[in-house]
Amino acid sequence: MNVAAEPTPSTELRKGALGLGFIVFFVISAAGPLVAIAGGFPIGIMLGNGAGTPALLIATVVILLLFAAGYTAMARHITNAGGFYAFTARGLGGTAGGAAALLALLGYNTMQIGLYGMFGAVSSGFLATHFGVNAPWWVCSLVAMASVAVLGYRQIDLSAKVLSLLVLGEYVVVLILDLAILRSGGAHGIDAASFTPRVFLSGTPAIGFLFCFASFIGFEATTIYSEEAKDPQRTVPLATYISVLLIGGFYAFSVWCMVIGAGAGDIVKTLTALSDPTTFLYTLSDHYANRTLTAAMSVLFITSVYAGLLAFHNSASRYFYASGREGLLPKSMGRTHPLHSSPHIGSLWQSGIAAAVVIVFIVMRADPVLTLFSWLTNVATLCIIALMTLSSAAVFAFFRRIGTRHESALRVAVFPVVSGVALAAVLVLAIANFPLLTGAGAGLSYALTALLPIFAIAGVVTARRLRRRDRTAYERLGSSRL
Repeated sequence: MNVAAEPTPSTELRKGALGLGFIVFFVISAAGPLVAIAGGFPIGIMLGNGAGTPALLIATVVILLLFAAGYTAMARHITNAGGFYAFTARGLGGTAGGAAALLALLGYNTMQIGLYGMFGAVSSGFLATHFGVNAPWWVCSLVAMASVAVLGYRQIDLSAKVLSLLVLGEYVVVLILDLAILRSGGAHGIDAASFTPRVFLSGTPAIGFLFCFASFIGFEATTIYSEEAKDPQRTVPLATYISVLLIGGFYAFSVWCMVIGAGAGDIVKTLTALSDPTTFLYTLSDHYANRTLTAAMSVLFITSVYAGLLAFHNSASRYFYASGREGLLPKSMGRTHPLHSSPHIGSLWQSGIAAAVVIVFIVMRADPVLTLFSWLTNVATLCIIALMTLSSAAVFAFFRRIGTRHESALRVAVFPVVSGVALAAVLVLAIANFPLLTGAGAGLSYALTALLPIFAIAGVVTARRLRRRDRTAYERLGSSRL
């Protein structure tokens, strides 16, 4: 009797699945355009430097472009779904790579899970307002979680097609409002007060800067999809620059229009007077456009959060996949689906962890926005800034080791140092102001920040165990698989 041999589990992602457009859509959806404009920036304007926020956004774009110069140069040499982890491992060594891997898992998972709180809250409110359906927030969150699990488990381009439609709608409705504000001349006429030194330096620029930086989280995901990209050496750098410029230009222009709509001298007072600053954009829409546009924004705000859930789920599952494939985590996580070529085990782990954490918050009867969303997404912000700082150092070390014959010294030496110092400063500011960002007490806030060193140390321990167990595998951490 012949027994068929058991097929070898697949460890390869589907090659050539993603073009430039789909990768850009993934990145800008992770940044959550409408979530940032309607939810994040009103609070950032109120707590930060007020009408000077558009100028802060331009400064943020400059720092990110400096970072992207070295980041994309290294992407030509490292094609790996591990993103920050892979870059850190190849530039600073396997031990640092282990720390980066677990920091990335912490960051992308907390961001994705935190968004379930926002999604549940806004969906529940929408159903109650427009349909008279009183559904608990957690019901909406769990339904979304089930659908995200299915999309993440299956082919990646199914998720990309869904994301592309949702993100296009977000840009359209906000730009319609922007043009309506400019056409009417705003509250006191169109001016460039936001970009003057006096306004730029007013209030607390450090706090405003943090909100600006948080709004770009997700732009770095271009390298995570490098193994599935068509012509990754060309596609990944292009997608990175396009994403930064597209997101930054949209944010700066739209926030400037918001300032014009309320008036540079009145916007902070207007926001402070609102019981919920996240309704500010809807107030502007009612005044300068119409209720139809406001209703469309309400729907697209929900879909924007959902798009972010999909994007961060895909990012987290690929970090599970990359870490499992190279031996930091159980090998089973490094397998891909035999039909879909998706990192299905990593996807299942992400869905399982998300379900467990959300259920804990449900049992605690915690506020979905003030706790689940605020606490976890701000932890994620710290993780991503820390990973970018490590990546800047990794780029500098990598090219110092292999030489810069094919890259300019400005791109792979000067820019990484400048961006690394700037990112480290942002990280220090974020930690120092973390109680303000979370709205929780100092004790709880700094307990949340302690998760970063805990996970980093766990990553170091994991990498050293791999080195003792399999030195060859340790030396290959973060290596290209193409």
